[in-house]
Amino acid sequence: MSRIFSSTKCTLGEGPLWHPVEQVLYWFDIIGKRLYRSDGTNEQSWDFDEYVSAAGWIDSGQLLIASETALSVFDTASGESSFVHPLEFDNPVTRSNDGRADPWGGFWIGTMGKNAEPGAGAIYRYYDGALTRLFDKITISNAICFAPDHRHAFYTDTVKRKILCVALDDDGFPAGKPDLFTDLSAEGLNPDGAVVDADGNLWVAQWGAARVACYGPDGGFLRAIDVPGEQASCPAFGGADLSMLYITTAAEGLDPAGKSDGMTFAAPSGTKGQKEHRVIL
Repeated sequence: MSRIFSSTKCTLGEGPLWHPVEQVLYWFDIIGKRLYRSDGTNEQSWDFDEYVSAAGWIDSGQLLIASETALSVFDTASGESSFVHPLEFDNPVTRSNDGRADPWGGFWIGTMGKNAEPGAGAIYRYYDGALTRLFDKITISNAICFAPDHRHAFYTDTVKRKILCVALDDDGFPAGKPDLFTDLSAEGLNPDGAVVDADGNLWVAQWGAARVACYGPDGGFLRAIDVPGEQASCPAFGGADLSMLYITTAAEGLDPAGKSDGMTFAAPSGTKGQKEHRVIL
């Protein structure tokens, strides 16, 4: 049963990240250009000059943040950002979207058109000082996450309704072409952000379906957690034992939006997540 973790309404809540050192949840309102932080009692926020969407943790009080045009280190104490690497800075059509740190200390980040222009986005990996484009011609990049065996990564182009799985080499780069993990097109479900638990099950927010669904390592449906927000956008495991599932939602495009749309929720998962990987710069 989901409960309200934060009653703050985001236009486009996204990118939840449980910081394993600070023991707090970070998340974004992409359209609101804002980062939030909460321990469940006290909530803070920071405003940015452009869209911000995803983060990885570097240390206590330090995050690698993906914005509309760059990857930057953000210091939560000072509120200052330090530029790390450009991200499609010369392309006014796109912005960052879904992203997550990988087991090697790298950071995968997807882009998309600000108006979901077909094929305008891509997925990149920032690793060892370089940004490498991994996949292109993506409309809405999502579901970037990693299996506990450290040998597989997942991603989706939401509009295609197929979650893909790609093998990784010893350095964490894709080894060969991606394979189909699960196809949601017959059910008309829209895969959004995703995370993999410690048992290798993939939990994916399903935009428009008011739920986060769990699929086994074979891609078969196992169960779902209902969310009191129609547009569930991304889950993250957190809490002291990593058994709580935190879920962002969005009010964007709903007319009228429901009273819970855009809020952030927490639900006992009945399982244990993986600790979020640290970004190594």
